[in-house]
Amino acid sequence: MNSNEIDIHAALKKYFGFSQFKGLQERVIRSVIDKQNTFVIMPTGGGKSLCYQLPALIQEGTAIVVSPLIALMKNQVDAIRSLSATEGVAHVLNSSLNKTEVNQVKKDIATGVTKLLYVAPESLTKEEYVEFLQSVPISFVAIDEAHCISEWGHDFRPEYRNLRAIIKQLGNIPVIGLTATATPKVQEDILKNLDMTDATVYKASFNRPNLFYEVRTKTKNVEADIIRFIKQNKGKSGIVYCLSRKKVEEIAQVLQVNGISAVPYHAGLDAKTRAKHQDMFLMEDVEVVVATIAFGMGIDKPDVRFVIHHDIPKSLESYYQETGRAGRDGGEGHCIAYYSYKDVEKLEKFMAGKPVAEQEIGFALLQEVVAYAETSMSRRKFLLHYFGEEFDTETGEGADMDDNVRNPKSKTEAQAQVKMLLEVVRDTKHLYKSKEIVFTLIGRVNAIIKAHRTDTQPFFGCGKAFDERYWMALIRQVLVDGLLHKDIETYGILKVSEKGHAFIATPHSFLMSEDHEYSESEDETIVAASKATGTADEALMAMLKELRKKVAKQLGVPPFVVFQDPSLEDMALKYPITIDELTNIHGVGEGKAKKYGKDFVALIARYVEDNEIIRPDDLVVKSTGANSSNKLYIIQNIDRKLSLEDIASAKGMNMDTLLKEMEQIVYSGTKLNIGYWIDEILDEDQQEEIHEYFMESETDRIEDALREFDGDYDIEELRLMRIKFISEVAN
Repeated sequence: MNSNEIDIHAALKKYFGFSQFKGLQERVIRSVIDKQNTFVIMPTGGGKSLCYQLPALIQEGTAIVVSPLIALMKNQVDAIRSLSATEGVAHVLNSSLNKTEVNQVKKDIATGVTKLLYVAPESLTKEEYVEFLQSVPISFVAIDEAHCISEWGHDFRPEYRNLRAIIKQLGNIPVIGLTATATPKVQEDILKNLDMTDATVYKASFNRPNLFYEVRTKTKNVEADIIRFIKQNKGKSGIVYCLSRKKVEEIAQVLQVNGISAVPYHAGLDAKTRAKHQDMFLMEDVEVVVATIAFGMGIDKPDVRFVIHHDIPKSLESYYQETGRAGRDGGEGHCIAYYSYKDVEKLEKFMAGKPVAEQEIGFALLQEVVAYAETSMSRRKFLLHYFGEEFDTETGEGADMDDNVRNPKSKTEAQAQVKMLLEVVRDTKHLYKSKEIVFTLIGRVNAIIKAHRTDTQPFFGCGKAFDERYWMALIRQVLVDGLLHKDIETYGILKVSEKGHAFIATPHSFLMSEDHEYSESEDETIVAASKATGTADEALMAMLKELRKKVAKQLGVPPFVVFQDPSLEDMALKYPITIDELTNIHGVGEGKAKKYGKDFVALIARYVEDNEIIRPDDLVVKSTGANSSNKLYIIQNIDRKLSLEDIASAKGMNMDTLLKEMEQIVYSGTKLNIGYWIDEILDEDQQEEIHEYFMESETDRIEDALREFDGDYDIEELRLMRIKFISEVAN
C-alpha cells in the first residue's frame, strides 16, 4: 500500500482535527508510508511528532518509537490515547512497568490494538523484548531526538549507539530519524550511525523570525539587570536558565524576595516538586521558572515571552534549543544571554577531568558559543550558518531582530587581510584549525606548527601588524561568508572553498566589523567613579551633607550618627524617594530609615523632580538575607547577655568578624545593649571619656580615635565603645 492510495488528509482530520499539514509534514508522512528510510530535521515547535504518529495510526502493525525521556513518553502516550477510543492504542515499555503491565502491553500489540509503542533505548537491549518484537508485525521504527546518537550532539547518550544493531535484528524495517537540532556534522554522524545514508532528508528552516537575540555583558549586577527586565515585562511568562542547581536556587530566591513570582526547577528536586512547579508555570500560577536544562524537554507552552541565560550554555545547539522555547505561538520572544569569558573558563575547567576525545569535542563546541557571543555580525545569520543554512540579512525574515543589527558596529575594509588569510590556509595545505592559522599569521610557534615546519615558511608572521583577536574575528566572518569552511570529517580544520579560491584570484571589497569586547568591569566603573569623586551626583551629595548637619544639630549629635558617608553616597547613586526604598541603601536598616529618613527622602524626591532625573530602578535589589540568620542570632544572644567570645565561636567567627557584624547592625538602626560586656573591660570613667570623644568628634573613624588616645585604648575597646555609642545615641 503506497501513500497515494491513502487519504492522509482525511486521516489528519479524523485523528488530529487539522485540515491541513504544516511545512514539510505531508512529504515526510508520504515517505514513511512508502517504507523509505527518512531523516527529519525540524526545529522545536515545527510538528515533528505528527510525522510518525499519523503514519503509525493508519498502517498495519505497531510502530516503535525510541525516546530518551520517560516523562516525554508519558506525555505523548496520553496525548495519543486522547485521540482514540481504545486505551491500548499507545503504550510505554520501560523500567517503570511491573510484570502485569508488561503482559498487558504484549497482549495489546499481539492483537493489533497498539499502534505506537514508546521505548527507551535501554529496553530494546533486553533479550525478552527483542524476541517478542521479532514475533509481531512492526510498521517502522522512529528514533526521536536522534542527535543523542552523536557525540557532537548536545545531548549524547551512549546507549543510542547500539540502536542500528538492534533494529537489524527485528528485520528489514524502515527507519525514521527525527531531531530538532543538528549541525551538518551531527547530521552526517546520525545517518552514518543508523546506517541509513540512503535516507531521504527533510530539513525545515531553522529561522525563528519572531525571536530577538541579544547578548549582554555579565557584570556583578547581573541579578539587578534580570530583575529590571522581568519587572519591565510584568505579567509575561519567561524562563531563566542557569548551569548549576545551586545557582537556580539562589536566583529563584532573589527573584521571589524582589516581588517576582518564580519557582526553581532542576533534577535535584523530587519528582513531585518538579511536576508541581512545571504545572504552576503552565497554568500561569507563576510567571517565571528558573531552571537547569532539565527543564523544557517537552514543555509545550506557546506563550513563553522571554528566555534568559544567566550562564552561557555549553554549545550553540543547547542555546538554540533553549531559546526556541520562546514565542512558539509566533508572538514576541526575547532571548538574552549574559556572557563573560570567566564562565567559559569555568566550563573548560569542568571538562578537564574527561577523556581527551570528549574534551576536544567539548572545547570545539564551546568555541562556537564564544564566537557567537563575541561576534558583531548578525546573530541570526551566524546561528543559521552554524546549522548549515544560508540567511540573507537584506531580505531574510526577522533580519533586524538582534542587538548587533540594531546597533551596528563600524566596519573597516579588510580586502587585503582576507586575501592574506585565505592564502595562508591554502599554503599550509589545509592542515590547521583556526588557532594554528592565527599563530602562523602573527608569527607565534607551538608544537603543531613546529612539527609541520610552518615557522620556516616565508609567509610565517605575515599578518603580525594585527593582533590575535583581529584575526579570530576575521576568520569567523570569512567562514560565515563562505570563503572558508570547516571540514566535517576532521572537525574544525579550515579549508578554502571554491568561492574562496575565486576571491584569491580576483579580490573584492570585504567589510569587517570588529568583535565586541566584553569587559566584566563595566559596573565596577560606576562604583569606582562614585568612590573617586565621592558620589555619582556631586550636587545631591552636597545637599544631603547639609541636611545631615542640620538634623544632627537639632538632635545634638555628631553628623555620622545620623547617616554615615557611604550611606549618603549610596543615596546620591540610587535616589530613594520612599522610606521603603531607603531601607535598600547601604547601611540603612528599617529602624534608621524610620527615625531619620523622612527629611532625606523628601529632599531627594524634590531634587529628582526639579532636575528631571530618571531613577535607576534596577539598583534597588533586595538580597535574600543569607546573613540575616547571623544577625538575628547575635541580637538575641546579646539580649541574653551571652559572652561575645561564645557568640563568635558558636557561629564560627573570629572577634573581628563579629564586631563587623555588630557594627552593621547598629549602623543600620538596631539597638545592641552591650553595656554588660563593656562593664567587664572598662570602668565608668574610661567609658565616659571615650563617649565624650565620639560626641564631639567630626568623624567616627577608629584611626582618629587611636591617634587621639595615643595608646590608652586598643582597637577592640574603641570599636566596642563606638558600637555602644551609636546604639545609644543614634538608635
